[in-house]
Amino acid sequence: MDRRIEIIQGDITTLHVDAIVNAANSSLLGGGGVDGAIHSAAGPQLLEECRTLHGCETGEAKITKGYNLPAAYVIHTVGPIWHGGNNNEDKLLARCYKNGLHLAEQHRVTSIAFPSISTGVYGFPVERASRIALLEMHEHLQHAQSVQKIIAVCFSPHDFGIYQTAVKEFDKN
Repeated sequence: MDRRIEIIQGDITTLHVDAIVNAANSSLLGGGGVDGAIHSAAGPQLLEECRTLHGCETGEAKITKGYNLPAAYVIHTVGPIWHGGNNNEDKLLARCYKNGLHLAEQHRVTSIAFPSISTGVYGFPVERASRIALLEMHEHLQHAQSVQKIIAVCFSPHDFGIYQTAVKEFDKN
């Protein structure tokens, strides 16, 4: 695995990186899980700016300021809801990472942190999602212009263990 990719367990809202990624819902107006935590930590200005974005489609990404967060930017992306794997879920999840990293490059972000997109209430299997996430991160770093550090942030010890296993599998291939 590329040394510029780091897997940690923690709270994404506390990280001192240029941008954090929000696993948002399509309204971009806040919700539960990481989305709610980011909105709460960033303060009401984030919600005000998100209202001007008029939502976001699954697989797409939009950027806002970070406001009260240590990160300068929040990149909001809408992951797919898991429907058994036969509804382009893998492709849509990969697009979340691609589009988030593309926005990071456009804004000259050097460090970015991603949560485990779609693996909470959206039900995407963590094992499958971790492999997709790591592959997209690795592929992006092969041609990155500004992004030099990508952190995969796992909230739970369970997810952290799965991501560590996925890194080991990635290194074998």
